[in-house]
Amino acid sequence: MKKFNFPLDTVLNYKDQALDNLKSEHAQILARVTQQENKINRMADQRNTACARFKEEAQTGISINAMREYETYITHMEKKILTEQGVLLTLKKKEEQKRAQVVEARKEKVSIEKLKEKKLMLYNKEVQRSEELFIEEFVSNTMSVRNSR
Repeated sequence: MKKFNFPLDTVLNYKDQALDNLKSEHAQILARVTQQENKINRMADQRNTACARFKEEAQTGISINAMREYETYITHMEKKILTEQGVLLTLKKKEEQKRAQVVEARKEKVSIEKLKEKKLMLYNKEVQRSEELFIEEFVSNTMSVRNSR
């Protein structure tokens, strides 16, 4: 009997490559999310450090110009943090979309793989059936040859 041939193998290979690409893109976006979170944390630390220094210096006495500089810097850092949080939010939305694409691609690949498994199972049953028929015919032929002697 001929070798098992699944007609959707090329589609399955394509789906597998597409899934790998989507996983790679998803990993890149996750890395960017992590970088953005780290950036925001560093900026928040800088702002907090400036606030602590301002409080220390305010207790010991500080000039009005220095107070304004601290206030300007702290306000500037808060605005930058808000801006970077907006960027983070956008990245997280992209990550969710990419994750959904990965899940969908995985579903498509699995459905084709299950179809392939069913076809292979049917093929194996057919092979077994044909082998059994061959054996039956062989036994039948050898029995008829013996009976005819």
